[in-house]
Amino acid sequence: MRIEMPEKRKKYDGEFREGAVRIVEETGKPIAQIARDLGVNEGTLGNWVARAKEAREGRGELSKDDVEELRRLRAENAELRMERDVLKRSVVLWVKEATK
Repeated sequence: MRIEMPEKRKKYDGEFREGAVRIVEETGKPIAQIARDLGVNEGTLGNWVARAKEAREGRGELSKDDVEELRRLRAENAELRMERDVLKRSVVLWVKEATK
């Protein structure tokens, strides 16, 4: 009878994991392709990416697109408030003129 020893698991340091996740997020390439290129199991890399995403969302970080949209919406909101205030003043003046 022959007993097979289980394969020894590879250990990856945090810097390698962060770099691998960054490659996935910045290149937009499939996880499977990047995992093959790096010599990492596809499921392992997928887990790292999922954990990084959960950690980011837990901290409330916004993506670049979200930040740009927020900036645009804030500017639009400020402009709309200014227009509203001008209209309010116009109505007040119009009512004063109409009641003379």
